[in-house]
Amino acid sequence: MTQLPAHLLRDPALQAVFDAIESGGHHAWLVGGAVRNALLDMPVEDLDLATDARPETIMRLAKAAGLKPVPTGIDHGTVTVIADGRAFEVTTLRRDIETDGRRAVVAFSDDLAQDARRRDFTMNALYANRNGTVIDHVGGLADLRARRLRFVGDPAQRIAEDYLRILRFFRFLAGYGRDADPAAVAACRDLRDGLDGISRERIGQELRKLLMARDPVPALILMRDTGVLDKVLPGATLDRLVSLERLAGRPTWLARLAALSQADLADALRLSRPEARDHRLLVAAMERGWSFNRIAHALRGDLAEAAALLVQTGPLGARDGWADARAAARPLPIGAADLHPRLHGPALGRALKAAEDAWIESGFALPPPALIDIAILAGDAR
Repeated sequence: MTQLPAHLLRDPALQAVFDAIESGGHHAWLVGGAVRNALLDMPVEDLDLATDARPETIMRLAKAAGLKPVPTGIDHGTVTVIADGRAFEVTTLRRDIETDGRRAVVAFSDDLAQDARRRDFTMNALYANRNGTVIDHVGGLADLRARRLRFVGDPAQRIAEDYLRILRFFRFLAGYGRDADPAAVAACRDLRDGLDGISRERIGQELRKLLMARDPVPALILMRDTGVLDKVLPGATLDRLVSLERLAGRPTWLARLAALSQADLADALRLSRPEARDHRLLVAAMERGWSFNRIAHALRGDLAEAAALLVQTGPLGARDGWADARAAARPLPIGAADLHPRLHGPALGRALKAAEDAWIESGFALPPPALIDIAILAGDAR
């Protein structure tokens, strides 16, 4: 008999949710990521529960126990119960009635095994009662011990229910697996065109999570070999990412994305404006072979560190050492007023750009008179 760690179950807020549901004669179980991560001795972030109580019953029982129920997904059986200021997603056991590759129509169920059979991967279809006893209807425990990622039941059927599961397969392989079920890999390859019907927001969210994994490279290699990577990131290559991983202990997901693809991905992945801007800056630093001085002047913090790593993956490599951070943060010590009235218009812009380039490449050491001379020469040039 497999048991969850006792400390996880001593959580007073979790026990309050169990108490509320079971007070009505119903059953509740921890499910999915909480069980999986606890058994792997990994951090448990969300405590989700499954229950044989219907959503309206969950709402009533939670209120009666002094907890706050929020109908966050009540049509699909999910009520968020707030206990001690924390959110617990409580979902009624379900079975699928109809699927279209993107979403499912469900019916509520009292059958735990039936609920398990509709889930994506065996390691995500594990349940535990309030005493910590793990319940496994699909062979998930053996797969979890072997770090083997396997779909529940027929892989092609699971994927056809929601084609995003192709990307989830590779994301979970990067985060939890060492061994990919060959039948699952074949199904991902054969059904990859189904991703064409998935929204760019959902694809972007899955890729972001995949690139946050400790070591996404093996999963990305498998994505490349099955044609899935080219489906979601056309033209992406792995060479620079492999070099980046050698240089850094754990690069940011955005640095990994820039190493994979230098295309404009703002629309393709529905990046936020700051994410799209930072991706463009990282690509510019890498493709133009920015010096460390220029990176230190133009960027800050994690973005500067990521850019410095990325330029070392290119053919130009690193061309200098890091500048003094305080010097790099200062603005150019001359301005337009120093060049008036001799220069104006396009000539003025050209002059200031030349002065800034020279100042950066000098390690921020050139004094204002020298910079003014450089600026005037550049501004007078035709």
